[in-house]
Amino acid sequence: MKSSGDIRGARISGMGYYLPEKVLTNFDFEKMVDTSDEWIVTRTGIRERHIASDLEASSDMAYRASLMAMKDAGIKAKDIDLIIVGTVTPDMSFPATACFLQDRLEAHKASAFDLSAACSGFVYGLTVAHSMISVGKVERILLVGVETLSRILDYEDRTTCVLFGDGAGAVVVEPCDYGEGVLSTFMQSDGSNGKLLYLPGGGSRLPLTPERMEAREQYVKMKGDGLFKYAVRTMVSAARTVLKDANMTTTDLDFLVPHQANVRIIESVRKRLKLPKEKVIVNIEHVGNTSSASIPIALGEMKERGDLKEKDSVCAVTFGGGLTWGAALFEY
Repeated sequence: MKSSGDIRGARISGMGYYLPEKVLTNFDFEKMVDTSDEWIVTRTGIRERHIASDLEASSDMAYRASLMAMKDAGIKAKDIDLIIVGTVTPDMSFPATACFLQDRLEAHKASAFDLSAACSGFVYGLTVAHSMISVGKVERILLVGVETLSRILDYEDRTTCVLFGDGAGAVVVEPCDYGEGVLSTFMQSDGSNGKLLYLPGGGSRLPLTPERMEAREQYVKMKGDGLFKYAVRTMVSAARTVLKDANMTTTDLDFLVPHQANVRIIESVRKRLKLPKEKVIVNIEHVGNTSSASIPIALGEMKERGDLKEKDSVCAVTFGGGLTWGAALFEY
């Protein structure tokens, strides 16, 4: 295996995803809150989203996506050295959802931990996976983005409840020759704007009490107007950063896979990067915003459709609560 000194490359060798069977359409929401299909589609591009059943938790969906990714990569649970789960909706505060997944998979030799970066969880996780494989710490990593956001949504708040869905996406990351696979990653945060998108209640700052639950502080809060321009600017900047780092331009890209938050954000990013529509992956119409799961779900669907070809260059770019943002550029 070619290397630069002791540094190896890291590549995505398998992809998988899972979407719950239950679907909530915009017409379902018309019966729940003051909204309409036209209003939701015009402002977000979303027509439906998948919702976990009462018996499904994040680790259950992660398990289903992981099996698909492992099969695609041709590996068994015994081959996995590390499990990283990006999520803001863990099964419980602890143990980590990654530990529940490790037990379910019977990946006995793997270490496991969760990573909390909201919608940027998958890109942050891929950055960690690439780094650990590159320096030879591990051989095979299972990276999962999973969210059960329906558990933390206020279904009386029309500004947030229509946006989000549940699901999981997973990839297997393995060593490759230096200069192949993951070509560049970038991540950044701005905690000063964290309250543009956050969940106030339930942590050590504001433990849940009857009074706080009455105030509905156990649910996601968002200031959408403040997020839009911030998201577009940071996603464009992140994409340009990883392309420049790899001595590439947007014309070299085969696909841009943006976080599926809002179709207007995606379209604004596309125009600023001067990419044709056919190079930008959009699946928000049938999944909504699945936070850390959105990019790996999109990748899994691309693989399933046969869209990805060997040596295709893909830029995954994201933005989320924290605030966090980042990008990962890789060859398939």
